[in-house]
Amino acid sequence: MTISYNWLSEYLPETVAPEELSKILTSIGLEVETLEKYEELKGGLQGLVIGEVMECEKHPDADKLSITKVDIGTSELLQIVCGAPNVAKGQKVVVATVGSTIYPSSGEPMTMKKAKIRGAESFGMICAEDEIGLGTGHAGIMILPADTKVGSPAANYFKPNEDFIFEIGLTPNRMDAMSHLGVAKDVCAYLTYHNKKETSVKLPFKNDFKADSNELPISVAIENKEACQRYSGVSIKGVTVAESPTWLKQKLKSIGLRPINNIVDITNFILHETGQPLHAFDASQIKGNKVIVKNVAEGTPFITLDEKERKLSAEDLMISNESEPMCIAGVFGGLTSGVKNTTTNIFLESAWFSPTSIRKTSFRHGLRTDAATRFEKGVDISNTVNVLKRAALLIKEIAGGKIASDLIDVYPAPKAKAEVTIKYAYLKKLSGKNYPAANIKIILTSLGFELIKEDGEQMSYTVPYSKPDITIAADIVEEIMRIDGLDNVEIPSAITISPSVETLAHDAMYKEKIANYLVGEGFNEIFTNSITNSAYFASEVLQTTVKMINNLSEELNVMRPSMMETGLESISHNLNRKNVDLKFFEFGKTYATSGVGSYSEKQHLTIYITGKKTIDSWKGKGDKADFYFAKAVFEKIIELAGVRLTEYMVSNNTKFDSAIEAKIKKYDIATIGSVDKKTLSTFDIKQPVFYIDIDWEQLITLSKKAKIEYKEISKFPAVQRDLAIVVDKGLKYEQVEKATKNAQVNRLQSISLFDIFESEKLGANKKSLAVNFVFLDEEKTMTDKDIDAMMSKIIASYEKELQAEIRK
Repeated sequence: MTISYNWLSEYLPETVAPEELSKILTSIGLEVETLEKYEELKGGLQGLVIGEVMECEKHPDADKLSITKVDIGTSELLQIVCGAPNVAKGQKVVVATVGSTIYPSSGEPMTMKKAKIRGAESFGMICAEDEIGLGTGHAGIMILPADTKVGSPAANYFKPNEDFIFEIGLTPNRMDAMSHLGVAKDVCAYLTYHNKKETSVKLPFKNDFKADSNELPISVAIENKEACQRYSGVSIKGVTVAESPTWLKQKLKSIGLRPINNIVDITNFILHETGQPLHAFDASQIKGNKVIVKNVAEGTPFITLDEKERKLSAEDLMISNESEPMCIAGVFGGLTSGVKNTTTNIFLESAWFSPTSIRKTSFRHGLRTDAATRFEKGVDISNTVNVLKRAALLIKEIAGGKIASDLIDVYPAPKAKAEVTIKYAYLKKLSGKNYPAANIKIILTSLGFELIKEDGEQMSYTVPYSKPDITIAADIVEEIMRIDGLDNVEIPSAITISPSVETLAHDAMYKEKIANYLVGEGFNEIFTNSITNSAYFASEVLQTTVKMINNLSEELNVMRPSMMETGLESISHNLNRKNVDLKFFEFGKTYATSGVGSYSEKQHLTIYITGKKTIDSWKGKGDKADFYFAKAVFEKIIELAGVRLTEYMVSNNTKFDSAIEAKIKKYDIATIGSVDKKTLSTFDIKQPVFYIDIDWEQLITLSKKAKIEYKEISKFPAVQRDLAIVVDKGLKYEQVEKATKNAQVNRLQSISLFDIFESEKLGANKKSLAVNFVFLDEEKTMTDKDIDAMMSKIIASYEKELQAEIRK
C-alpha cells in the first residue's frame, strides 16, 4: 500500500515529521517497508533560475547559434550561446547556471560547465521543457510570461511536487487501512492515546450536497441482493472531460498512478482517499435510463475496457442497462459504457459488492484491479453515500456541469453493526498486560467503536462498518495492542510452556543425516519450482496432472508430476554457464489428481549426477560419473536409513536409456538410471545425466519399522574364497546372486563380483565371472573342510540354475 506523506498530512490535525510518522505506523501494525523522498521533477529544478534575454545576436561562425546576454538578477549579465530557433531579446526564460544539474525527460542528467562553443564562451544554458523534465517538447526554449520575476528560483515558479512516500506492508485483514483516511484514523487514535488529548481526523466530507435539477433521472434495481447489498448513484450533466488540475495530478503521480482525465482521476483520487471504489458511466450508454445489478447467462460475450472479449460466467455480477451488460461489477468497466473525451453526461456509481463474488470474478478473468482488491477485502457499507457526494461535488467543481438527479440509494436490507464482548481476563491472557478500563475505552472509542455496556468483568462494543474483519474478542485485543504499540508488549520474567510432541522428528533427523552425507560427498542441495511447464510431459501423464487455474505465465501452468524435469532445468542452467561437473540433490514433492477436488502429493529425494565425480588434480584426471557411482550413492543412503534392499529389477521406464528399480520387501523404493537422450535434448543437455528418484515417504516409513540390532564383533576370522564361472553372455549378475541365495549357505557373509572376462577361447557367446565369497562362523574357526563343503553347495547351485562351468 502506497501512502503519500503530504496527502496523509491533510487529514491530520497536527504535523508529524515523516520519520516519526514512520515509527508510529510500524508501531500500530502498519509496517513501513520503505520511506523514500519523492520528487515530481528529479532534482527539483535546484540551481535553475528565471532570466531575461537582454541581448541576442547571431553567432559569427555558426548560422544556427545565437550569442545572448541574460539577466538572472545578479550584478553581471551571463553570456550564453543558444541553439534554439525561437530565442529573442526581451524573453523571460529558464536558465541553468554553471554548476547546476538538469534532469531531462529522457536521458542522463547533465551538470552545467563553462564552455567555449565555436570560439564564444557560454556560462550556462537556456532550457527547453524536455531538457528539465517539464515535458517532451524540443522545438525551442521555454518562454515564460512577461511578468515573471527575474532572478527567482525556477522551483518557486513551477512549484514541482516534493513528498515522502511510505510503502506499507498491509496484512490481508486490514482493509480499513487501504486508504489515506483509513491510515489517518489509526494515526489519530495513536496520538489520542499517547498524547492524552483527543485527536480527530480532518474529514473532507461537506454537508452542502444538493441536486441542481432532476433532468437526468436513472433508476436502479438490484436483482442479486446477496452479491450487491447496497448501490448508490447520481447523475451529473454537462461535464467537460479534460486534463485534471495540477494538485490532482500531483497527488496521483506521487503514489504511482498515471493521470488520465479529470473524471477518471477523481474516481481514482476518491479510491485512495477513502478506500471506496467508484465507477463513472457515460450516461448516454445507459439504455432505458435503467441500471440493473444482476447475473447474466453463462458464456455471454462482453468486451472490457482493454478491448478484449471475455466469456462471462453465470456467477459474474454485472451492471447492466435495460438491454445489455455495461460493466463487470467491482472489477472492470466495459468498452462502450466508460467515460470518453466526448462524454458530457455521466452516472456515478458507489456500491458495496460481496467480497467472495468479486474475488472469484477477478481471478476467473485475470483482472486484478485496484477496485477489485478493495471490494474483495470488504469496504465500508455505511460510507457509499458520503463518498458519492464527495466525488459528485469534486466533479462539479473540476469538470463543470450540474447534479442532474436526486441521489439514489438502494439498500434493501440495512446491515446492523457487529457486536463483540471482551473480558478483561481474556485481554490480559492474550496481551500479557493489564489494561485499565479507561485506557481500553480511549483506544476503542478513538477507533470508532461504540460502548454498549460494561461491568466489572467485561465490555461490549459495536464494531464500525469500516472494520468488517472484527468479529471476535481476539480481534479487539489486536486493536488495543496495536494502538498501545506493538513494541510496548511486556516481556514477562518467566514463560510457562507445555511440552509438545514432535511428530516429524524422525523424518527431519534422517533428512539431515542423509543431506549431510551427500554434502560430504560433494553434492549441492537445490530447490526447484514445484510449478512447471506442461510441455515437458506426455498427454497420458497430463490426464492426472494438477493444472493451474491462475498461472503466472504460459510456461508455469501445472504442478509437477515428476521431479526429473525441474532438476534438469537446473542442470541445463549450469551447463550453459560452463559448470559441467554437477552433483545435485533435492527433497521435494510431486502432485497428482484423480478428479476435481481429489488431489495427492508425494515426497521424494532426487539425485542428479553429470560430468566427473572427482575433480582433476596434480595426481591425475578426475573420474567420470557412471551408473555404478549413482548406484553406490543410493545404497549408502539406504544403509544410512537403516533398511536392507531386497532386490533390483530392470526398469522399462521410457525416460531412461537404462535403469533399475530397487525394492525393499514388496515396496518399490527407487529408480536409478541414465536419463534418455530424447529427454535430455528437451533441455539442450548433451552429456549423460544419472538420476535417482527415491520414494522418501516409503523409505522413512520403512526406516521407522526397522530395528537396530547390535552384536559383538566375531572373535573368529573370516575366510575368503574366489570362484570363476563360465556362463552365457546374456546372463545377469542378479541371477548369480539368486542362485547363491538358493544354495542356503548360512555362514556366507557377502558375495561380490570383481572381474568379467570375455574371449572366444571360452566358447561362443560365453563370458567368465569372477566372484568373491566371505564366510564367517561366529562360534569357531572354520577349517578347509568346512569351506569346501559350502563352496560345493554354491557350485552345485550354479551348475543347476545357471548351467555354469567352473574355471580351473
